[in-house]
Amino acid sequence: MLSVFVMPFGNSAFAAVATGDDIVPKVVEQASPSVVAIIGRPAEGERSSSSNRFNLAHGTGVIVRADGLIMTNAHVVKDMGSMIVVTSTGKTYNGKMTHIDEESDLALVKIDASGLPAATFAAPSDIRAGETVVAIGTPISFALRNSVTVGIVSGIERAVQSKYKLIQTDAAINPGNSGGALVNLKGQVVGINSMKFVEYGVDNLGFAIPVETVQYVLKHFLEYGKVMRPYLGLELEESWEAVVGLPTEESLKVAYVDSDSPAAKAGVKQDDVLVKLGSVPLNTLVDYNEALKTYLPGQSVQLTVKSEDKEKTFTIVLGEDKSAPASQKSKDDSDDLFDTDKGKTKIGDSKNGWSMKYPPGLVSNAGYNEENSVTFVDAKGEFLIFIEVEDNGEDLSQAALLRRISEEASDATVLEKRFVESAKAPYAKISGKVSDKGGYFQSRAYQKEGKAYLVSLYIYPSENSISSTKVNSFIDLLDSFTLSFDSKDASLKDLTKSKASQTITTEYGLTMELPEGWDKDVYGDGLSFSDDDKRSFNVSVTSASSGDRLNDWVERDVEKFKTAFVESYREIGEKKETTIAGVPAMEVRYGWTMGKDWENMRVLYLIKDKYKYQFAFNYPKQEKAADTEAWITSIVSALQIDKDLMNEALGFIQDEDEITDPDATRLYKNKTYKYSVRLPEEWQTYRFNFKEDSPMASYSFIGGSFDIIADDDSTLEEVLKDEEESHKKSSEADADYKYTVSDETLFGEEGKLITVKYSANKVSYENKEYYFAKNGITYSITLRINDAVKTELNVERLKRAFESLSFTE
Repeated sequence: MLSVFVMPFGNSAFAAVATGDDIVPKVVEQASPSVVAIIGRPAEGERSSSSNRFNLAHGTGVIVRADGLIMTNAHVVKDMGSMIVVTSTGKTYNGKMTHIDEESDLALVKIDASGLPAATFAAPSDIRAGETVVAIGTPISFALRNSVTVGIVSGIERAVQSKYKLIQTDAAINPGNSGGALVNLKGQVVGINSMKFVEYGVDNLGFAIPVETVQYVLKHFLEYGKVMRPYLGLELEESWEAVVGLPTEESLKVAYVDSDSPAAKAGVKQDDVLVKLGSVPLNTLVDYNEALKTYLPGQSVQLTVKSEDKEKTFTIVLGEDKSAPASQKSKDDSDDLFDTDKGKTKIGDSKNGWSMKYPPGLVSNAGYNEENSVTFVDAKGEFLIFIEVEDNGEDLSQAALLRRISEEASDATVLEKRFVESAKAPYAKISGKVSDKGGYFQSRAYQKEGKAYLVSLYIYPSENSISSTKVNSFIDLLDSFTLSFDSKDASLKDLTKSKASQTITTEYGLTMELPEGWDKDVYGDGLSFSDDDKRSFNVSVTSASSGDRLNDWVERDVEKFKTAFVESYREIGEKKETTIAGVPAMEVRYGWTMGKDWENMRVLYLIKDKYKYQFAFNYPKQEKAADTEAWITSIVSALQIDKDLMNEALGFIQDEDEITDPDATRLYKNKTYKYSVRLPEEWQTYRFNFKEDSPMASYSFIGGSFDIIADDDSTLEEVLKDEEESHKKSSEADADYKYTVSDETLFGEEGKLITVKYSANKVSYENKEYYFAKNGITYSITLRINDAVKTELNVERLKRAFESLSFTE
């Protein structure tokens, strides 16, 4: 099966449409002045953006007001910095995003201008399938501004990975056309180009946001400063027919109801079926979203549902939808440089002490950068330079340096190999051919204070000959390499970076930035991370049951923690309200110890888009408060949750704590060793040798365990002799090791109880070891519990587990 995805904009093939000789040029002449090109630097979070002056993003926009107001796609300008807007006449302006609405993928950009030619919008009812349209935009390259392609409206009211209906067109639209105009033959804008359908072998399939939605969003931007979406508090499911695109009369089903939402207060319940909103039937999610566009928060709406085969109509006062990122103004980056390397004519590494020329076409290839190496490529693809610094601890001899540089030419034809002593900084040199098509290389090895500096130039093979002048210009770049770095030189760019962060994306719509050096735990659940300083960060994602509230969830977690530790061995902070990723959240601080070191944990809880997110930060108690606050804040401030980034297969994830009965038990049987035992479901099970009927079995919980050893080779006397000798030796070696031995009748047999009380590495515990023989088998049953977890619940559980033992003949 071929893969299918939708990407921000492009289309692929040219559609030849018979429109007459003069119509399209006249339409373009009329509409093109209202279309602008937009270019800027990508999101600051992208590592390469600051080091690569060619790492730019571009798109298109449509002038909607003569005073410099421009409509474009939200995905074009969302994280764009140093924005430049270029009109069809080639005039350049600094641009600034003033409003953004990611739900509709629309945004407003403002430039300081007046008297601009604003676009004329078509009436929504005038758009027809089959009519000829012209797409105007900036495809592929920013040099192709105001490019024109022609096609038809292939369909209207399409629903393709969008909240609202879209226009389908076959006009050729490619990456960079996002935000551009789709125009009819009257020169009127019928839509804003937004996305392209991509599949191998599929052409002529693009989509535009219809003028009705564009005007709806623009009106809200100008009147309210944001899109004022009404909120019911429902998560809805479409029928199978709607999902696959079949006509359907089956209505939407309520999958989840937000607690305290307008729908919940009105009485709408999970599994109800929506019949209509006002007078509009609801068969698809797009129907639902389009119907809500006609209302504002605070207005009343009639919602008709079918509940338990009975139709009901509720009058609901709509709330305001705050789940999507609010319309926002961009940061003021008027002082940012569009070319961040402007004025930089040299580049180097202050840490390792080297520098060289930095021509405009040289690009630091960040994807290959390591701590002591860097790769540069030419923007035209003609050559590559690789620099690596090796710390040898001492300077190498000339011969050793030549041998080292020869490793760089193992597969090449060597034309020159020597040591250049006449240079200001002497170096080993090797050069030659790398192919029969003119490929050339030259590598040099400098050294200073025990470090070797390897500098290699590779000129790519070419079908056309490269002039000697050009080759010499590349070699001149090598000649500019020097073993010095002048920190006072403003024209010198420093490649030395502070520790970077690493971006972690998940299937749950969650994006995180973790400090460099943090690793994913090998034995974790995939969302557990730790560093080398005994810190860890764990994420748990489960579904929120209908009606579950944030405070109730936190209370359950606090109570569970209380039952796990004795009061003197635990600490629980006050609940604190906070905000994470724009969502109300709650924070609780926990502390615990087994007797030696205290561990602290800060847990953050939030509920969004019917999922519960729990973030747990673990750190040693002795860590400085300022250090703790710094690393936790750095992670929390970068957390983002985007419903659109969730895996489409993501379904209901049960929070086991919600359905766990602390008194529930499970029966374990060992047929070979003729016993059965009933233990708490929450205890972890471990069987030795991976056998169902292993002679040894261990069942554990935090700070304690229940162990069974069945021995059919040794007598009770033999086992007791070994055990008592072992305890005696431990007592003699450590006066704090206390044990007692008493006679006990166990399950109808005479046996022994050995009780041990000890503090191992300041962790105090008690062992109760029961020994008896039954049916030719000697049993050793050990109940261990640390003082820290010796709660009434845990003690009672151990007691009940032991008393549940039963034996067969």
